[in-house]
Amino acid sequence: MDKHSFLIQGPITPDLIASCYVRLAHKTDAGAHNSFAGQVRADKMDGHAVTAIDYSVYEPMAHSVFSQIREAALQQFGLQEVIILHSIGKVKAGEIGLFVLVASKHRKPTFDAIRFVVEEIKAKVPVFGKEILSNHHFVWKKNRT
Repeated sequence: MDKHSFLIQGPITPDLIASCYVRLAHKTDAGAHNSFAGQVRADKMDGHAVTAIDYSVYEPMAHSVFSQIREAALQQFGLQEVIILHSIGKVKAGEIGLFVLVASKHRKPTFDAIRFVVEEIKAKVPVFGKEILSNHHFVWKKNRT
């Protein structure tokens, strides 16, 4: 994973999450880290469970918007680092499809920044989720705020 990659094929694994924390080890001016992990839920729709979400994305625009959100968070909250990973392709129920990690000198900006980054991603990044149901039908996911 390159420093400015945002999109990951398939689920975001625990090993990948751990590697993000390792990347922050050299940020010795940071005193707080905070993270968000968005897990695919096995919601029920008309009696059928969601078994996975198949994420698709318009990559050129998504990369640009992820970069803008990252830069805005760095500036607005005085952060030392912002790492954003979003899955593309199939992510099964129970797996992670979105991971955000922020680092700051103090804890309060990390809480505020996490909410900002996640809400901005949901509102602005052209990522589309097709919820795959246990009956093999699908429904396009609607983001809820």
